[in-house]
Amino acid sequence: MLVLAGVLPDFRLQSGDGDSVTKVGLTAAWGAGAFGLLSALVWPVLVRALLLVPALVLGLLVFFLNGSLLLMALRLIPSGHGQAAPETAVVVAAVMSAVASATSTALAVRDDEAYRRRLYRLADRRRRRHRGPGAAGARQPPGLLFLQLDGVGHRVLREAADRGVMPTVADWLERSHRITPWHTDWSSQTGASQLGILHGSTFDVPAFRWYEKESGEVMVCNRPTSAAELQRRAVARTGDGGLLTLDGASRGNLFSGGADQLALVLSVSARRGRANRSRAGYFAYFSDPANAVRTAVSFVAEVCREIVQSVRARLHGDGPRVSRGGLYPLIRAFATVVERDVVVAAVIGDVLAGRSAIYADLVAYDEVAHHSGPRGRDTDQVLARLDRSLALLARVTEHAPRTYRIVLLSDHGQSPGETFLSRYGLTLKDLVRAGCGLPVSRRAGGTPSGAEARAAVLAALHRPVEEGEEELPRPGRREPVVLASGNLGVISFPDIRGRASRARIERAHPALLPTLANHPGIGFLLVDGEVLGPGGVTARLAEPGEAEALLDRFGPGAAEAVRRSDGFPHVPDVMVNSAYDPETGQVHAFEEQIGSHGGLGGEQGEAFLMWPVELSDPEPPFPVGAEAVHRVLRGWLRELDGPQVPLGPARPAAAARTAAGTAAAAEEAAVARATVARAVEEAAAEAPEPGGTGVVAEAVLKDPRPQAP
Repeated sequence: MLVLAGVLPDFRLQSGDGDSVTKVGLTAAWGAGAFGLLSALVWPVLVRALLLVPALVLGLLVFFLNGSLLLMALRLIPSGHGQAAPETAVVVAAVMSAVASATSTALAVRDDEAYRRRLYRLADRRRRRHRGPGAAGARQPPGLLFLQLDGVGHRVLREAADRGVMPTVADWLERSHRITPWHTDWSSQTGASQLGILHGSTFDVPAFRWYEKESGEVMVCNRPTSAAELQRRAVARTGDGGLLTLDGASRGNLFSGGADQLALVLSVSARRGRANRSRAGYFAYFSDPANAVRTAVSFVAEVCREIVQSVRARLHGDGPRVSRGGLYPLIRAFATVVERDVVVAAVIGDVLAGRSAIYADLVAYDEVAHHSGPRGRDTDQVLARLDRSLALLARVTEHAPRTYRIVLLSDHGQSPGETFLSRYGLTLKDLVRAGCGLPVSRRAGGTPSGAEARAAVLAALHRPVEEGEEELPRPGRREPVVLASGNLGVISFPDIRGRASRARIERAHPALLPTLANHPGIGFLLVDGEVLGPGGVTARLAEPGEAEALLDRFGPGAAEAVRRSDGFPHVPDVMVNSAYDPETGQVHAFEEQIGSHGGLGGEQGEAFLMWPVELSDPEPPFPVGAEAVHRVLRGWLRELDGPQVPLGPARPAAAARTAAGTAAAAEEAAVARATVARAVEEAAAEAPEPGGTGVVAEAVLKDPRPQAP
């Protein structure tokens, strides 16, 4: 405060006639003490008063509110010599918060053992608050921490570990973890994969976005209302709340997984009022002014980094390229800085509270890879920062009230390639309209990206996910609805009730199917149980071997994935998969993405699953489909903590249990009921507390080891 008073002309701590050094020092001490006291007492009240303010707006308000507190503190100085202009007070308060946080952390954690002791005290305090005085010493089974690296394919992760980009992952693979690839469904995107992983069902999710005729609505996986409906359908189909039903936490995901502890979960972000806890992580994080300052600096640095990288790529003539202007630098910074910091802080709080199952999604790589490509300097920097976050979380688990097994996984990979528009000069919608004999705009326009980070930004601002006009059919017009999901496109005819047969489509639009099937940028079509390839080649899914021969180039299990999608109630009339080159691994996205996923072809369908050696190996060794991954993860939960609640349907052999087995089952059920009761009590006590996660973040996110912003 003394230094700032000497540097800033509109901030002073002495009278106009000047004061002695002692008096100025006492004035500064009064001001600093009053500022600290107001921050401790007033911040919780302010945060609770602002629970309905959009989360990102709160992040900006932190600076102005902090400046207001400083002005109040200066007025409390007895001598009345403290004065500052309002705009100067904002700067002074921000610098003071940042410096106070940095110095207190440095003093407390410069010695590694002091750092560990402080973290352990924090963990013990949280344990006593959440579980009662007697639970701290109780022995608990190990917990599971599931960390999803969104969009990181199996080969990308292995290469990053081998090249030293991700030293933490490399160390785990060498001494404590095993890894295997797993193959996604045809719809290789976060909506389908995460719904399957968390809720055990990918049924009737044909793409990232599709049109449903009976409701006349477009379902979009990253739209809050659609995500809520997909979650409801999955729960109704499986009869189970999800992977995280028992004492679980869901952070940064599209779906809740049945968890009671939620932060940044899209499926509940459309709710309003105090019952909506999807943004609780934002409020808890930004309630600490030091966190806001730290994240703001990193946010600006990331925006500048993106601008520099974009200009450099343009000057060097790197290709392929997509537009990286407009709001994209801000969206990228949100995904790689704000969302990462908030999710990591929330997970730290969950770990120190000792929750049994935590699932968190880190979307940074996926967002950058869409615009920079799956491999390169840009994505390497993102992977390196994600690796540091993994190392931080691993250190935090050492101070948790229970042992944690860290499982690392992804929801899909990414395939590179020039966009369909850039390669052929028209969009899929233009091609479909031409095949239907409809006018085509001479001005080619791109299809907006459906990346998860854009939806998260809009949800944080209390705005619905923006959609393009091409998604809504015009009333009274016989125009097809054409939607893009990476390199997978879907076509629906609103004027045809039910699913359109091939004969019906050919009668209405004779040139459409040949135009699509013979285009060099399209690999194959699915039309009412038939797969259409180039040159008039047709394979019936009902005939064994026909589809396998036609789709073999798209990877193992491609025919079975297409066959499964063909049986969905809401499968579109025509599904279009872009061309795929097995030699280069490239596809052509129907969206503006040079790293894409959503269909078949290349690394986009090859995710990874990495688990500690203490857990049993997956069965089968190479899971196929997100539902298979769900069964593996649920098996690990049972392995560590017994059957999850609610219990699944009884097996046929259960009727032949012995009396002893029945007694054991009854005892197990009683324990489960008691556990659920305890979880409910914790949930009631765990309503978003202002400063809760922020306090943890202050102690943990400021790691004593130097880290880049």
